[in-house]
Formats: sequence, structure tokens, C-alpha cells
Amino acid sequence: MSEHTEVFIIGAGAAGLMCAITAGQRGRKVILVDHANRIGKKILMSGGGHCNFTNLSVSAANYLSTNKHFAKSALARYTPENFIELVEKHQIAYHGKEAGQLFCDGSSKQIVAMLAGECQAANVDIHTQCNIISCKKEGVIFHIESNQGDFSAESLVIATGGLSIPSLGASGFGYQLGRQFGHNLQNTRPGLVPLTLTGRAHEPLSGLAGVSLSSAETRFNKQHFRAGLLFTHRGLSGPAILQISSFWQEGKALEIDLLPELDVYAYLCQLKIQKPQSFLKSILSEILPNRLAQTMCDLYWHNQPLGNYPDLELASIAQKLRQWSILPSGTEGYRKAEVTLGGIDTAELSSSTMESRIVSGLYFIGEVVDVTGWLGGYNFQWAWASGSAAGNDA
Repeated sequence: MSEHTEVFIIGAGAAGLMCAITAGQRGRKVILVDHANRIGKKILMSGGGHCNFTNLSVSAANYLSTNKHFAKSALARYTPENFIELVEKHQIAYHGKEAGQLFCDGSSKQIVAMLAGECQAANVDIHTQCNIISCKKEGVIFHIESNQGDFSAESLVIATGGLSIPSLGASGFGYQLGRQFGHNLQNTRPGLVPLTLTGRAHEPLSGLAGVSLSSAETRFNKQHFRAGLLFTHRGLSGPAILQISSFWQEGKALEIDLLPELDVYAYLCQLKIQKPQSFLKSILSEILPNRLAQTMCDLYWHNQPLGNYPDLELASIAQKLRQWSILPSGTEGYRKAEVTLGGIDTAELSSSTMESRIVSGLYFIGEVVDVTGWLGGYNFQWAWASGSAAGNDA
């Protein structure tokens, strides 16, 4: 005999936990299951263990989706302020960083403990290490078979996440269920991921591993991000690279401004007058890490006294530093990706409730949906907002 519930949620990550809390607070009988041995695993490792739990400035413009308007409804009804209120209710100390990002002063464990406490208060029944064998719908009831017994439910919520970080147990199970119930998928690929360089693009930069810039600007098409950049043994990483990676298209070059806060041409012209005998490499070493200055000189220019360069050549040097074109060979893949782009097609979901337009009582929330945020707390806010939307309806 199966255990009957009103709301059955698969996936105890950020979205699933928020959905469970919201539905439970409405008095719904909720069962939340996850195949992992503990809840909120991705929350625990986020933000370097401090959990970048939201961003003060959130709008649909901070998300990638085939339907750029889809996220608006849920984001408007569960805002960063709503989650901050919950954090403050549990007396969790937090601080802001650049671009509106909010982090715990202490550990990500505090956010997981807060969500677990809210689940307990809302009488949510949580099952970990629960592997789903099958899901089907007969009439108005969903029937779920698992290694912990059989369940039946009036509403089924899929909060299984995407393919990113398989070491934490990520899988394509949510996409599989979506297809089973007749849903289409927008193509999935790694997002917020380091980029790799190979062959001729990588060889001259191989000695730069570990070199970082506190501020660089990456550009692809009309998108641009200014943040830190890191050279790795295999290519490029750091926030500026992770951000642009979600927009980058394979086989195409991206552009890097190594000195976005400096008028490089004016700077070089001034030093040409003040220090005409100073060599280009030593001048560049004052504004760039030494190894990067050396590499740029080796790649593109003869290292000679600044006074020897005509102004036109200084303009060319400045342009290269401000518009350095690099052709990545690929990405580090789902292994290192923070999120998965693509997913369940939003055209087949209600933007206000996350309910399927194909199967009544079926909901998709969080990363499994074709809504992907920028780096900086946006994906957590989508999890809270979409989870709340489904939890208020299921």
C-alpha cells in the first residue's frame, strides 16, 4: 500500500526546500525526497562555503532563457527582501559584496539549517537516499515508486536541478521525467564555467597559470562583464570569464579588456614624455602582473624604450591591451560548471505557478527549467522564487 500525500517534491536543493516550506505553511501535506544522503548539498558548497544566497538587484534581465520575460512573475512575487527577512528571522549574520551580492558571515550550513528548521515547522516529511524508480499519472493522482516504498500524490514537483557538478549527484533525471510527461527541452550546456585553450591559443599563455587580474572586462557580442580574471593551467577562469561563458558560442573569439579602468593610450603617451628610456615591458609591469606584461611583449611587440615608439604604434599597443581577442577551444564542462543552461521549455509552463500546461498537477522549478541566472546569487533567487510560486499553488 502506498503512502498518500498532497504534494510530492523530488529534489531537496534550494528550489525544492523552498517549495516544501511554502506548501507546508499552507497546511498541505508534503513529502520531500532526495537521492543524496543529505539535503542542500549544492547550497553547502556555494560561495566558497559562505553561500551567496541572493542579490539585492534582481530582474529578468539577469537571466538567460528562450523566453526572456518568463522569470518576471515569480521574481516579482518572491523578492530578495523576502529571503533576507527569513535570514534575519533566523539571526544569520550576512554581508554584502560588489554588485549587490549577499553572503553569510559564517557558513553555508546556516542556510541549510534554516531551511531544514522551516521544513520541520511546516511538518514537511523529508526522505534522503530515496531513489525514484518510476513516476506515472493515473486519473488525477501521481504514483511514485521508490527504493523506500511507493507514494501517491495530487501534485508532483520536479526540483532535481541540472547536470552541473555531477560529483554532487547531478543527473539528467528531471529532464527524463519532463520528456516522459510530454515536455520539450531547450538544449542544455554548461554555464558559469571556466574556458579552455588548446594548441596555438594556449601554448604562449601556458606560463601564466595562477596569474590574476582584480578587474578585467570580458565581451562577447553585446554582452560584457567587469570582474576578476584568472589564468589557469588549462585556460581562463575567474568571475569575468564565468559570466561571459554563459553567452560565449563555441568556435568564436571573445574579447578581453585587461585594463578597463585606465586610458592606456594617454598613459603610454604621458610616460613616453616622462620616461622615454624606460622599456615597454617595465612600463607594462607597473600596470599588469609581471608575467602577463612579459607574455604580451613576447607575443606582440619588440621590447624597446618607450621613446622609440611612434604615437600610432602606442595607439596599437593600447588597443591590443583593451581589446585582446582570444579564441577558447571549449569549456571545462559540467564537472566545473556552476549551472546548466537550457532545460524544460518555459513555453509549456505557467510563469506564475510553474505548473505544466500539458499535465495538470505537475510542476518544474529551479535549475531544471530553462532559466539560468548570472553569477552572484541570481540562481539562488530563482530557486527561492520559482519554489515559492509552485509551493503557493500545488
